[in-house]
Amino acid sequence: KYTGHCHCKAVKFEVEADLANVIECNCSHCAIKSLLLTFVPENQFTLLSGGENLTEYCFNKKVIEHLFCKICGVQPFGRGQDEKRNKTVAINVRCLDGVETEGLNRTQYNGKDI
Repeated sequence: KYTGHCHCKAVKFEVEADLANVIECNCSHCAIKSLLLTFVPENQFTLLSGGENLTEYCFNKKVIEHLFCKICGVQPFGRGQDEKRNKTVAINVRCLDGVETEGLNRTQYNGKDI
């Protein structure tokens, strides 16, 4: 179980996640923000505070709610669905407390061609 937040800590959350493999997507959005992601079922995620400080950005197919803090601009997580239409949360691993991202096993995802 991890806790996380945006840069200014206006948005705080906790998540139960396995960080054995994180995703590094090369789509225009993830690449420019240097996001490292892990996806969890919605029931493994709890927004602790700051929901009123979140705003949404959608692009391309508009199926993922890219949520970011309207105060500091950091995207701590996003919401979407898996292939079976189960609700999921995409966690920005860089926003998790105490996680050193350098040693994480990264899976490259080709989002550029989707």
